[in-house]
Formats: sequence, C-alpha cells, structure tokens
Amino acid sequence: MKQLLSLTFLFLTLQLTAQKGCDYSSNVTDSIGTYKSTRDYIISEKHFGGTASYVFFSLASTDGMPTLNLQLINKSKDFMTANCFDKNSRLILQLANGKIVTLYHMDQENCGTLIRDDKGFDNRVTVGIFMFIKGSIEELKKSPVSVMRIKYLTGSEDYVIRHELTSEMDGKKYEPDTYFMNNLKCVE
Repeated sequence: MKQLLSLTFLFLTLQLTAQKGCDYSSNVTDSIGTYKSTRDYIISEKHFGGTASYVFFSLASTDGMPTLNLQLINKSKDFMTANCFDKNSRLILQLANGKIVTLYHMDQENCGTLIRDDKGFDNRVTVGIFMFIKGSIEELKKSPVSVMRIKYLTGSEDYVIRHELTSEMDGKKYEPDTYFMNNLKCVE
C-alpha cells in the first residue's frame, strides 16, 4: 500500500511538472465574444555590429479561431529596408520530422512602423497575423521546428530555430524549437 501511494505521488508530481501553464497577456470574455493571447516569446535574436533583429511569436484565439502573431523588430543606425506583409505572405516552418507546415498571412498589408529612440537608433516594428490551415496544428504539436522562412511581399528570409536561446535583451532562456508543442494548447 505504501509503495502504491509513493508511485501515485511520483506520477502526479511528474504530471504537474511536465505540464507548463499558459501565460496570457489577454484573456477576455464579453458580450462580443472571447479573445485570448499568450505573451510574446522570443523565437530568434541576431546581433551583428550596430544592428539587432528580434522575432517574437504569440498565439491568439478569437472566438475559438487560433492565429499566430509574429512581431519583427529591427534596430540599426544604418538604413533599413522595409519588409512588408501582404495577402501573399507566408510563414513556412520545417519540422524536425521533415514535414513542412505553411501558415498564411491575413489580407492586411503592413510595412511596419519606424520609431527613432533616444540613442539615435531607428527601430522598425512589423507585425503580421498568420492563420493555421487544416491539420497544421496537429503537425506542430508533434515535432520541434528546425527552420523558419518568412515570405514577404518583396523577398524572403530564413531562420535556423535553435533548441535553446539565451536572450541578450532580457537574459532569459527560451526554447524556440518547441514553442508550438508547448503553447498551442493555450489557444485551443
């Protein structure tokens, strides 16, 4: 009996520690409907010379429809080209199991907003909302992401997705490759 209780306690402890809770920036239900969104999560961070670029993901659900919010921040004192999202933009994810998942941009053109900070840096913030196609959520739950391609209006950019990333911006550790595996449950 004592062993059975010990095993049950161990099993419950492992279950609770294995499941990460959902961290929402918004979770609203009102007369219009429901909306929830996870906090921004760093997927990629690059620093080279006097420039820096960041890619953030957050998942949202509007009345049960899940979407991926992508935010790009580029920071430089030099000239920066604008990467625009339009109705033909795509987010293409190659999974570790070899499968390819494509998310489609909502029909909203966005070339970002340019903001100059007090240190003389230009900061371009570009936001895109991508929709999941049928079956893509199930695939993203099964396997880590290894490569991401963002297709813009005028070109594309590839990112190798790391297993672990320690951000220079906030000093925290992130696990970008398993972002979908850990967070899709928060918007279903």
